[in-house]
Amino acid sequence: MIKLAIIGGTGLTDFEGLEISHQHEVHTPYGETSSPIIEGIYQGKSLVFLARHGAQHTIPPHKINYRANIWALKELGVKTVIAIAAVGSIHPDMLTRDLVIPHQLIDYTWSREQTFFAEDLSEVTHIDFTHPYCENLRSQFLKAATQVDFKVHSQGVYGATQGPRLETVAEINRMERDGCDIVGMTGMPEAALARELELCYATCAIVANPAAGRSSTLITMDEIRANLKQSIENVRRLLAIVIDSVNGEL
Repeated sequence: MIKLAIIGGTGLTDFEGLEISHQHEVHTPYGETSSPIIEGIYQGKSLVFLARHGAQHTIPPHKINYRANIWALKELGVKTVIAIAAVGSIHPDMLTRDLVIPHQLIDYTWSREQTFFAEDLSEVTHIDFTHPYCENLRSQFLKAATQVDFKVHSQGVYGATQGPRLETVAEINRMERDGCDIVGMTGMPEAALARELELCYATCAIVANPAAGRSSTLITMDEIRANLKQSIENVRRLLAIVIDSVNGEL
């Protein structure tokens, strides 16, 4: 039974180096997953990989079937989930191509299916979400960060917006006042759904661009893609260390 999953975001629609052994088409009570779930061996460690936006990166953030994705991983026996996400930087110290391991989040999304506990309940269910990310997994990232020569921020507040459009300057200013350090579109409800199913979940965020109003130029997708392309090798290096340590504890 596979216990570790990687959810790949923008810039990571496949997992280079993964020796594929099986492809799972998991049918869930909530519909179809974003993509087939790929099982394989990475540097001697077993894991599964799921492309959050689909194998061809065609599913926008507000249309992702987060419930199906998380339910399917749980069904396969996954206990630990590493989520990779591209973000914009609000905090001036979080520079383009830096990595951030967020410790908190603020949800600005709407109309997404947010919970598994919506109907057919024997009783109303509430989860503790005081600390939205698994501290055990975050600690593995922070230990791994001491072994690399690129910048990994040990904490940050992730602001999750609806998308698919990018934000206005006024919206980013508001998020900064709220305490957000980075902004992305896929952090919720993914983190909450993982908590509902008692999965250990943490995010590794790639700063792909300055947020709106945080640079003198407009944000372009070409800029974002170029920055992600340059950063993805650093993500792979960090993941290799984390995967090795996490698998040793499972």
